[in-house]
Amino acid sequence: MKKDDCFYFGKVIKTHGIKGEISIRIDSDNPSDYSDIKFILLEINNKLIPFFIDSLKINQNKAYVAIQDMKTIEGAMELVGYEIYLPLDQLPKLIGNKFYYHEVPGFKVIDKTYGLLGTIDRVLEYPNQAVFQVFYKDKEVLIPIQDEVILKLNRKTKTFEIDAPEGLIDLYLNS
Repeated sequence: MKKDDCFYFGKVIKTHGIKGEISIRIDSDNPSDYSDIKFILLEINNKLIPFFIDSLKINQNKAYVAIQDMKTIEGAMELVGYEIYLPLDQLPKLIGNKFYYHEVPGFKVIDKTYGLLGTIDRVLEYPNQAVFQVFYKDKEVLIPIQDEVILKLNRKTKTFEIDAPEGLIDLYLNS
């Protein structure tokens, strides 16, 4: 499986107990959504290696995992520090204006005032703010990802209807 077909799930942070279990930190707002996963993919030497799960106990943003055929603390210690990925099809389905950043490049952005601005090239994440990167009239325009800006998301037509803050588009066009 390729990394492009997966999402970052967390990291092995330490061993748990003496029977080969691991403790993982889960990078999710709703860790309990993943209580039924059957395997995890660890990135080892730039390859995703599957590890099948015997048992999984989630406690807030951590999970205690017993890996199939791993029975020693020494084996578990070898996994500490590795990043964990899951296939994209393991992501919970979102509804309404909620979306995953990886799914929106290529979506059209239609502003209430300016009309079609273009398509999302990528999502850029800055401290305290994520933005859509769109090119309008050969100029880069960064649209803040905020509930007040995004009016509607239509997955069927792959469009976002937005109401950009007053003066934002002009700021980019006149620079």
